[in-house]
Amino acid sequence: MMEWTDRHCRYLHRLISKNTLLYTEMITPAAILNGDQSKILNFDETEHPVALQLGGSEPKSLAAAVKIVEAWGYDEVNLNIGCPSDRVRSGSFGVILMRSPGLVADCVKAMLDASKNLDITVKCRIGVDEDNPYLVLPEFIEMLQLAGINRLIIHARKAWLKGISPKQNRDLPPLDYNLIFKMKKIFPKMHLTLNGGVQNITQVKGHLDNGIDGVMIGRSAYYNPVQVLQNIDGEIYQKGIVKNGFEVVEEMLPYIEKHLQNGGRLNQITRHMLGIFSGQPGAKLWRRNISEQAHKKGADLNVLINAVNAVALTNKNNDYLLAI
Repeated sequence: MMEWTDRHCRYLHRLISKNTLLYTEMITPAAILNGDQSKILNFDETEHPVALQLGGSEPKSLAAAVKIVEAWGYDEVNLNIGCPSDRVRSGSFGVILMRSPGLVADCVKAMLDASKNLDITVKCRIGVDEDNPYLVLPEFIEMLQLAGINRLIIHARKAWLKGISPKQNRDLPPLDYNLIFKMKKIFPKMHLTLNGGVQNITQVKGHLDNGIDGVMIGRSAYYNPVQVLQNIDGEIYQKGIVKNGFEVVEEMLPYIEKHLQNGGRLNQITRHMLGIFSGQPGAKLWRRNISEQAHKKGADLNVLINAVNAVALTNKNNDYLLAI
C-alpha cells in the first residue's frame, strides 16, 4: 500500500507475526532503475519473507527491475494490476491493465525470464467497470497460467475507472468471495490468495476453510496491527508467541533508537504505530500523545516511553511501565 507499508511498517508487523508474507509499497520500475536504490530497496533481514510490489506496463523495464530486486534479496516480486488510483491509471498501469491481457502476458513473461529463483506473482481485481467477472476473470486467470504464473492474489471487487474515487473503489464495489472460491475449483493448480474486506483472524480462517490457499489483509492490519496479527502465527501457522502492545512497543525501541541515531525522525516510524493499542483502554491517550509529540523537533524515545506508560497506568498494569 503506497505510503503505508514502508520498511518501518514492515519491521513493526514482523515483530507481531514471524510467518506472514509482508509486501512493500507499490514501486515503479523507473524509480528502481533511476532512483536511489539503497533508499528504495533496503530492508531489514528480519522482514523475510518479504515481497516487492511493482507497478508498470513496459516488459523491458519490469524485467530490468526484477533483476535488481532479486539481487537485493527479496523473496517475491508482485505485479500489481489491481490498483485503481488516478496516479497509477494515468501511467497506464494498475487495474487498467486488466483491459490489456496480451500486454499483461508480455509483462509477466519478461519478468519470469528475468528471474533466476524469485517468485513472480500478480495481484488483480475480479473485473473492471461493466465486465461480467464470471466471464472475464476465468479468461484472465487462464491467460496468466499460460504465461507461467502460478500464484495470484485477487481483490474480490470490481474496479470502477469512472464515477468513483480510488478510496471509494476500496469499499463501494460489492465483494464477491464466492467467485474466488469458484476460481479455485476451476484452477486447482493456481495458488489463489483472497483479498478485500478481511478484518480479523476469524474471517481468515473462514476463507481458508473454503479452499483458498492464502488471505491478504491490508488496511485492517495497518490500523489494528496487534489486534489483527497477534494470533496469526499460532492459529494459522501453529507456531509462534503472542505479543501484546506493550511488548511490541518495547521491542521497537532499539530499532527506533538506531533510526534516530542515523538522522531519522521519530514520526517516520510512530505514524505506523498509532493503532497498536486499538480497542484497549488508553488507546486514545496513546494516539494523542504520539500525534502531538512525535513530529516535534528533537522528539526521542521518551515520547514513546511516556505514551506507553500512560497506557499502562490507565490499565492499572505496572508490569509494563518503562524507565525513562
